Amino acid sequence: MRRLSWFNVTSLTLGFAFLYLPMIVLIVYSFNASKLVTVWAGFSTKWYGELFRNEAFLDAAWVTIKVAVISSTFATVLGTMAAYVLVRGGRFLGRTLFSGMIYAPLVMPEVITGLSLLLLFIGIGLDRGVLTIVLAHTTFSMCYVSVVVSSRLVTFDRSLEEAALDLGASPWESFRLVTLPIIAPAVISGWLLAFTLSLDDLVIASFTAGPSATTLPIKIFSAVRLGVSPEINALSTIMILIVTVGVISASLVSKQSAVRAQKDARAAERTA
Repeated sequence: MRRLSWFNVTSLTLGFAFLYLPMIVLIVYSFNASKLVTVWAGFSTKWYGELFRNEAFLDAAWVTIKVAVISSTFATVLGTMAAYVLVRGGRFLGRTLFSGMIYAPLVMPEVITGLSLLLLFIGIGLDRGVLTIVLAHTTFSMCYVSVVVSSRLVTFDRSLEEAALDLGASPWESFRLVTLPIIAPAVISGWLLAFTLSLDDLVIASFTAGPSATTLPIKIFSAVRLGVSPEINALSTIMILIVTVGVISASLVSKQSAVRAQKDARAAERTA
């Protein structure tokens, strides 16, 4: 094992400090008793209570979660279908245009996407609200799902599908019982990516949201423009805690799956 040099230790320390020190400061000041976020006035948890009594933040959080779940689900279904067509469809008329339409939102500025969708919704007379945000988030997040799933389909062993077809399975049964379980990790990863993008989106949602539906990023941005409130620190701390628990849980599950796979492989070698 290569020993760590002072340069590597210093680089790692500065890198982690640059990434996580602002979060630590934010978490500490979320327990500040003062209304001024830059002045420490003692330890207190009152801002968490104020946060849970703030109906505007709670409504925005509920809209954000609802939009993220619905849009990521639709994006996963559509993105998986698009990836399957791109990888398994072969050469067909309009393939270049279709692939370009899939990958264009990945490099297109969010301002352009949001403005285009706004003009579309105004043109068809659709009132802005939860539905328009869901449609907008589904539109741009399905592209990311398509990229993730198509990368897994490219390395997929098609002989497994052929074996299922030879054994009498229909194409749909082959996809449902063989292909889908194998590409499930990529599909789940695409759903999580789409969910995260929807939670984090501010620019596109600001174009497509209406007065009846405000997402949490828009609410936080509007509140910060008037001055940082300790309630925002408390809200950010809760979001950091949720993300941390999710990352740790995913790491533990992945580690357990790897250990289980190693045990199964060793058991198979012993029986062989």
